[in-house]
Amino acid sequence: MSHALLHPAYLFFAAAAIAAALPPRIARWLLIITPAVGLALLIQLQGVTGGQFTLFGLELVTFRADRLAFIFGVIFHIAALLAGVYAFHLRDRLEQSMTLLYAGAAIGAVLAGDLLTLFIHWELTAISSALIVWAARTPQANAAGLRYMLWHIGSGLLVLGGVIIHVHATGDLTFDALGLDAPGGLLILLGFGIKAGFPLLHNWIQDTYPRATPSGTVTLSSFSTKLAIYALARGYAGEESLIWIGAIMTLFPIFFAVIENDLRKVLAYSLNNQLGFMVVGIGIGTELAINGAAAHAFAHILYKSLLFMSMGAVMYRTGTALATQLGGLWRSMPVTMACCIVASLSISGFPLFSGFVTKSMTMDAVSIEHLYLVWGLLMFASAGVVDHSGIKVPFFAFFAHDSGQRPQGAPLHMRVAMLGTAGLCIGIGLFPGLLYQHLPYAVDYVPYTAGHVIAYLQLLFFAALAFVWLFQSGRYPDELRSTNLDSDWFIRKPLFALATGVNASLARLRDSVLHPALALAERGVRRVFIDPSRPDALLGGAWRSGAMVLWAVGLIGLYVLLFVVG
Repeated sequence: MSHALLHPAYLFFAAAAIAAALPPRIARWLLIITPAVGLALLIQLQGVTGGQFTLFGLELVTFRADRLAFIFGVIFHIAALLAGVYAFHLRDRLEQSMTLLYAGAAIGAVLAGDLLTLFIHWELTAISSALIVWAARTPQANAAGLRYMLWHIGSGLLVLGGVIIHVHATGDLTFDALGLDAPGGLLILLGFGIKAGFPLLHNWIQDTYPRATPSGTVTLSSFSTKLAIYALARGYAGEESLIWIGAIMTLFPIFFAVIENDLRKVLAYSLNNQLGFMVVGIGIGTELAINGAAAHAFAHILYKSLLFMSMGAVMYRTGTALATQLGGLWRSMPVTMACCIVASLSISGFPLFSGFVTKSMTMDAVSIEHLYLVWGLLMFASAGVVDHSGIKVPFFAFFAHDSGQRPQGAPLHMRVAMLGTAGLCIGIGLFPGLLYQHLPYAVDYVPYTAGHVIAYLQLLFFAALAFVWLFQSGRYPDELRSTNLDSDWFIRKPLFALATGVNASLARLRDSVLHPALALAERGVRRVFIDPSRPDALLGGAWRSGAMVLWAVGLIGLYVLLFVVG
């Protein structure tokens, strides 16, 4: 049997189709079985390239499990498995089937060896993930899902345009290093940048993720943005502009996260922040930097999923994730609280947890290249992460003031998923070699040196001290009971103002010109066809009646058209 027929993504596609037909009680098992079988298959196919065939004279490679693709393929399977356990309570065919399709499309994209195969799976992730958002079936989710779809279809169109230009100029579909100098390279980079959350192209993350169901948000956080990180690492490693793009990505989210009331939206901002570290590493492009970006993506999927799992469990039991309505939950949800703290320590880069052994690789890669300003910006951004994800999220959810709520603990399957994810976060932190040995390049790196440990402990200590001082002194910014439009302001406000202005202009045109003209025409027609006192009124009786009916139908049609346009 050929390797193409054993493609792990095909398992997910088949499972998605089956899940759409099965009762949800049975289909939920596919969310667990499919990624487990797919992971076993991928491990057997490590290093294999297959599924080659020719289409219109162009060679397609649908499966390529080299070291870069393999590490992303592994973590996507693990993320799908953990998300499946977490979502075991689901009784929704749409979300179950689209979760499988989404995970399969992301896996198919990272294993694609050509640009056309990448594009097909790229668009499948857009459609399936939008349907996951809509599975929440709320007005907010419906609107956010539509905006999400527009962003991601736009991303796909940019990628497709760049691919067409590239193939026309080179006659080659191979997906390897591109760069801005390649034909179509800029368009493809912009398409990747939307999915990666580049500055001003990022707000679909914060707009959408908090609108999905608790299980849907966990799934969404795992695939799309990390698929973009993989695509950037494959096609644009060493592109220096990405260093500054990534540095900006790490900075601006921390200011919005500090004032945000919705804790799931706080986590969406911190997701953007963490992506920036990976983009910086890709921009540097050295072996250490690419290893750091891949390792950080691996660890980030786990601890970010765990943070969303913990907030999802809180929302599942309390009905809210707003900081102003939570607090004191440590008494009734101790397992969820403990797992949230593990995730917070991981994202903060605390020694012995996964974030420390991955983020330090990128920081050292920046230092080796003598990019001291970038290094300083990343350190400042790291302190911000400690504040909003390391401290704010668990503090306001489980401690802070007592909200008086005493919900039940998270369901058993949620606790199993959270404890399993927490175990991986700790395991990678304690035994980084388990991850390092699978990175794209050979690793000669020791994270646990005195300099690394002391530097990060100092950072954590002073960041925590700043939070305590600001909170105790009453200077910590209040959570705002409002909608943070962020960069969407530049899209929603001007476009709304433009639409309002065009509508008003059309209304004025209708009232000042079209309505008087129609009234005049109506009077003339009435005199010709209806007024029998006129000697030149040649039409009479039935002719006048039929003409009047035709005129009425036409007039009504014109008014309807004007109403729609106006």
